[in-house]
Amino acid sequence: MPATAYMPRNKGFPDALVAQALEDALAAGTEVPVLAISGLQGSGKSTLAAQVVALAEQRGLRAAALSIDDFYLTRSQRQRLARQVHPLLLTRGPPGTHDLPLAHATLDAIAARQPVALPRFDKLADERVAQAEWPRVSGPLDLLVFEGWFLGTPAQPEADLQPPLNALERDADTDGRWRQWCNQALAAHYPALWQRCDRLWFLQPPDFAVVPRWRWQQEQNLEAAQPERSSMSRAQLERFVQYYERVSRQALRTLPGLADRIIALDEQRQIVTAPV
Repeated sequence: MPATAYMPRNKGFPDALVAQALEDALAAGTEVPVLAISGLQGSGKSTLAAQVVALAEQRGLRAAALSIDDFYLTRSQRQRLARQVHPLLLTRGPPGTHDLPLAHATLDAIAARQPVALPRFDKLADERVAQAEWPRVSGPLDLLVFEGWFLGTPAQPEADLQPPLNALERDADTDGRWRQWCNQALAAHYPALWQRCDRLWFLQPPDFAVVPRWRWQQEQNLEAAQPERSSMSRAQLERFVQYYERVSRQALRTLPGLADRIIALDEQRQIVTAPV
């Protein structure tokens, strides 16, 4: 049944949909179910994740949320990649710029229902938060909500990598080395992480064209929350989004056929279809 409730930052998703997500995750039957919420930048992943965690806690369950963004490599690690592989790898985001051993170690501890510190990344500082400041989960969890902009996305065929998609690829990746390296990382290293997710929900935007506007809204929210910190200009953000475009378009092509549930959104982030 179509839903008309406005989704984004302030009001969140309809209660019935949040309950469906929680119940779907708990039906997985694993000791600590992992609900993956995938969706392009600005689609509302963090909002839905927080709502599912809150509902789980209202029902007496212990739940926590993590983002793939929490596992970005540190700036020094990305600087090393930029020197050794390609300068574009200094910028966080694309496959290959995440600390996957840290992600697996964190999920291992959660699956074993052990105490664990949850990594955090400061996007305005473009640096991982000091480990001493990570929130700690002292008791066993009953549910983990794992959200991220390309969770579940498979690699592209090599032949599809040749033509540049945007100005960034055309001007800064003229020989295609950066996009080939990222695609190889996505093919080789990320499927094992995707397989740890018991359920995959996909927040499906109408197309990639809405992403720059949605991501700009996110940037303005970050700046409003911390006005003393520097943030990206609109021009910087437009270029930044191009780092994500190739894998985002691959997600749009493939995730509707891979996800357990799809929530289609319009340009205003209204839900236009119920989960299917």
